[in-house]
Amino acid sequence: MNIEALVDETKAYYCLDCGVCTGSCPVARYSPGFSPRLMVEKALMGKAEDFLTDPDVWSCLTCARCTHRCPANIDYLEFARGIREEALRLGNKGSPAHSGMFQSIMEIQSSGIKQDRITWAKEAGSIADKGEYFYFVGCLPYFNVIFANFPSQPLDIGRNVIKILNKLGIEPVVSNDEKCCGHDMLWNGEVETFKKLAAANIEVIKEAGSKKVIFHCPEGYYIFKNYYTKYFGDLDFEVIHFYDFLAERLKAGELTLEKSNGVVTYQDPCRLGRLAGIYESPRDIINGVAASFVEMERNGENSVCCGTTGWMNCSTCSKEIQGNRLKESMATGADTLITACPKCNIHFSCAASFIEGIDIKIKDLTEMVVSAMNGG
Repeated sequence: MNIEALVDETKAYYCLDCGVCTGSCPVARYSPGFSPRLMVEKALMGKAEDFLTDPDVWSCLTCARCTHRCPANIDYLEFARGIREEALRLGNKGSPAHSGMFQSIMEIQSSGIKQDRITWAKEAGSIADKGEYFYFVGCLPYFNVIFANFPSQPLDIGRNVIKILNKLGIEPVVSNDEKCCGHDMLWNGEVETFKKLAAANIEVIKEAGSKKVIFHCPEGYYIFKNYYTKYFGDLDFEVIHFYDFLAERLKAGELTLEKSNGVVTYQDPCRLGRLAGIYESPRDIINGVAASFVEMERNGENSVCCGTTGWMNCSTCSKEIQGNRLKESMATGADTLITACPKCNIHFSCAASFIEGIDIKIKDLTEMVVSAMNGG
């Protein structure tokens, strides 16, 4: 897609030059040289090559604060994604975090490599090869390799989901042939790799005979619901977020939980909140497991991103965003920050490990639920 077509598709030509996008942008707050408004302005002025080679093409967190607040209803989120596709064609690949390790893993998965990625799932509980419910694990097994030294390991989230589903009488399909959902590839401009991953996942779910696919990861949920359908049409299965599913079961009295001690606050993931519109179900669950729940000053649709996305540009700007968000969580008086996204958990845990003055526990919501199932 060329720049002119992208401007037309995202309605960027409606830009009022009001600056609301830049004023809402967490990156612009710490990197004054970055401005969503300026990126749109350059596109409108036909200066494509001037900014397609600019490193700031990769600075956007795609957190959707600008898109949600734009008075002209410009889809800046899709504008930023499209710009990256064009930037890649000119050789502008940004600065991948962790030396591009995660991008390499995603590329390798798209090539059809055989994996052994379910041993942990068999140890966590009862899983199936075929069945109505498919649990889409995503990249947790790979995250676990990189972040195995974290107090709370990424795969603990997957183990917890299986334990909770088993407690509800569900033996989910967990497949050795599942691939990365392709979220990061798509948002980093690698559309063809995304399509390969997506096509493979659709086939795996189809072969399992599953009609309901459960996601704990907001990115996987959002990408299936919005972009798998965009590129592949209607899916022959229902896409369900785990917290919507669990909140309904709790409301129906299918699971009894005991409340924990202490005060907690909650981080709304960008993909789960602003993009998918899921705000209430995580809060319903938290209120069922926490003795005391307090909101941060900026919550819900006004929540602030965890500071980096797509394993790109993990910079000093990212750490400033994370550090200030952690301090905001501490200002509530909470002793624990609850996350509902594996990446949020990783990014905040990383920042808390070396930013001076941070003194708050970081836990995934599934960890609290499993603890509450076992007596609080």
